[in-house]
Amino acid sequence: MAQRFYPAVLERGEHGVVGVWFPDFPGCVTGGRSQEDAMARASDALEEAMRTLAEREEPLPAPSALESIELPPECDLIAFVAVGATPPDPSERVNVYLPKSLIERIDRAAAELGMNRSSFFGMAASRALQSLVTGYGTFEPFKKR
Repeated sequence: MAQRFYPAVLERGEHGVVGVWFPDFPGCVTGGRSQEDAMARASDALEEAMRTLAEREEPLPAPSALESIELPPECDLIAFVAVGATPPDPSERVNVYLPKSLIERIDRAAAELGMNRSSFFGMAASRALQSLVTGYGTFEPFKKR
């Protein structure tokens, strides 16, 4: 999924701390001891805010225009910055019918890898698709003719 960019406010805090907050995600705040430190944490904070909305099944807001951002009176603005983050890829439930013996083998293999059945299916499907794209792998039914 493509990154989305949102405006963030970079501001000076007390004792030399630099804060970053996102007008489109109330409560999404991070910071650091330097501007570089704060910016390094900004993308992770934004991704977490996006993940929270996805878990609540709420849509992501449209990014605000910079001229519409209202700063609180106590804000010691350093700059407006754009921060990019990758939104979470939503999951979808599907029904798949397979022989019980195959499901048992899958469950054993998944357990050995420390995964659940869904994660195993996702990994297996991703690898199968990648082998189709690269032409590598041993997926005989998918061989290009």
